[in-house]
Amino acid sequence: MSTIETLRRQLLGRVIEPGQPDYDDARRTFYGGIDRRPAHIVRPAGAVDVARTIQFARDSGLELAVRSGGHSVLGHCVTDGGVVIDLREMRGLTIDPAERTAWAETGLTALEYSAAAHYHGLATGFGDTGSVGIGGLTVGGGVGYLSRKLGLTIDSLLAAQVVTADGDILQVDAENHPDLFWAIRGGGGNFGIATRFRYRLHEVDTVFGGMLILPASAETISSFVAAAEAAPDELTAIANVMPAPPMPFLPSETVGRRVILAFLVSAGPVVDGEHTVAPFRALAAPIADMLQPMPYPAIYPPEDPSYHPTAASRTMFVDTLDGRAALTVVEHLEESTAKFQVAQIRVLGGAVARVPSDATAYAHRARPIMVNVAALYDQAEEASTHEAWAEKFWKALRNGEPGAYVNFLSADGPARMREAYPGRTLDRLAEIKARYDPTNVFRLNQNVAPARSAAAQGS
Repeated sequence: MSTIETLRRQLLGRVIEPGQPDYDDARRTFYGGIDRRPAHIVRPAGAVDVARTIQFARDSGLELAVRSGGHSVLGHCVTDGGVVIDLREMRGLTIDPAERTAWAETGLTALEYSAAAHYHGLATGFGDTGSVGIGGLTVGGGVGYLSRKLGLTIDSLLAAQVVTADGDILQVDAENHPDLFWAIRGGGGNFGIATRFRYRLHEVDTVFGGMLILPASAETISSFVAAAEAAPDELTAIANVMPAPPMPFLPSETVGRRVILAFLVSAGPVVDGEHTVAPFRALAAPIADMLQPMPYPAIYPPEDPSYHPTAASRTMFVDTLDGRAALTVVEHLEESTAKFQVAQIRVLGGAVARVPSDATAYAHRARPIMVNVAALYDQAEEASTHEAWAEKFWKALRNGEPGAYVNFLSADGPARMREAYPGRTLDRLAEIKARYDPTNVFRLNQNVAPARSAAAQGS
């Protein structure tokens, strides 16, 4: 039986525990309302440290959490009384510009990786927030500013180093452990701890994009979606329908009014950028227009490190978002009593849809639009009110086959796992889970339970 003292002696990394000066900072997550106190927070220096810590947690019977960037909506990256494997000090990055590949440790953030790759005029597509860890983002799929041009993050994933529940350190790719390689491309953190990824890099240097703020009526919302669907694959658009926040460049009378705060990235030839974004500028007189040529990493907006929102949210895929659906968006945002409410609309398609649905565990290739709705609030006693609003909004807006993106699932996740992994996908994941983690060591996530053996099912 290993002890924490034995583990400390074995590690090249370090252990943080209650009472140490950086303990509270180490257990803090991006989202607020989460106040869990792990017994041990391990900052490993490499895969061997990760394997030893997994074994310690198993021997001790302690719950195990895994943290990359700390952006888990439900705080799955921290545990009460258990062990956290916090990867944030594993930030090694080796870029091969000639081969256009990179080996990246999973404590890196999307912005750190993107800034380093940009030095070579290259990029891998991640999400839309620079501080998100590449570990959790990648294993869930990875939907962001380059999705229509390059596909999901997992579509640029060539290989991974994964530490299993047994402490085995596996090199995983299309030829080695192909079942596990399939599963970690969209199946979340259910199958092991990814400590390194090998990514394909693409020529992305200067893009045409930035922020465009438009007045938000049902007409402009539905027209924005139509423009994004009609745009060339080089353009990815993310629209946030929300009250205008205080910004130095916004007139005071605009603050609090409902707007479309959109981020657009045209990753084609920069000289074509003005033409590509013209249909969006023509939807209405822009309140703010910051679309311009820029280095790709500059698309990540600045972040306030003190910002820790508490949110009630729902995620869905829809087949259409027409005028009637846009009116539903407006009506439900107006009904919210939260301090802040938002409907985020991502038009997909393009390179995302050109991958077969069963090629990876992300099985929503054909779904054209993702919508996330959220209400932000301060007081815990408000939670039920805003959860009810999010649930009502989701039910009113959804159309087509039920579907959900696992990285955006929240408290409704356990009931919607078949929506996250439709058809045969969930069953296949459960079978792979049974091979690599039969006792469900990695269960602090949107959990895929291991399939029961035929013998167990018959007992």
